[in-house]
Amino acid sequence: MRILTALVLTASIVLGFSCTPSPEKQAKALIAKSIVAHGGAESWNDMSSLKFRKWARLLNEDGSVESELDQWHEFRFQPYFEGKITWTKDSITHRSIWDGAKMSYFMGENEIKNESFLAAKKKDFDAAFYAVAQPWKLLDEGTTLTYEGQRTLENGNLAEVIRVDYGQEADIWWYYFDPETFGMIGNEVQLKDHRSLVYNLSFEEVNGFKLHGKRESWRVNEKGEKLFLRAEYRYSEYQIHK
Repeated sequence: MRILTALVLTASIVLGFSCTPSPEKQAKALIAKSIVAHGGAESWNDMSSLKFRKWARLLNEDGSVESELDQWHEFRFQPYFEGKITWTKDSITHRSIWDGAKMSYFMGENEIKNESFLAAKKKDFDAAFYAVAQPWKLLDEGTTLTYEGQRTLENGNLAEVIRVDYGQEADIWWYYFDPETFGMIGNEVQLKDHRSLVYNLSFEEVNGFKLHGKRESWRVNEKGEKLFLRAEYRYSEYQIHK
């Protein structure tokens, strides 16, 4: 009888573990819920172009302004992915263009052809799209997703946490979601030389989508404690075409 009881108990434990989704499956399920909360996968995939205004201000540790930019971002998805970022600085128009095959950069009418400069601008272009395309882009191939449970952030908000790894030598990201609405609260990233925490302060609701509005980025230590406000962002004037 004791042997039978032990076997039943062991089977129950094994069955319980086998029914528990893996951290990766839990992460994907949470992201899927967040995608629904932000407008849905089908609507995002049907989009042909996305255009918006992005204002950004970088701050030094003492609170002084390091730089300020007011840009127009345009991304086109059909028939292939391409885009353009334009802004004016010191009365000179800057254009950063990805045509689907190569990067180009113009200052006024002058084209910059330095390869290392263009490579850096391509990284900036990719980063700009990566930021605005969340949470949809979290399900891209080549990422390792891990659900890490719930965490109380330094601002007191409870969040569902997903860790996102992009391979060796890459930055490590954590994304935070509201446990009830599944909207994105923000994200944290560990880079080689520092760690940043970004909060989504508001959203813009356009054509059924819930996209970035106001955001702020804090430099933090490894414990997630704020050191100083590093950047402020404001997304507005979205134009969506299908």
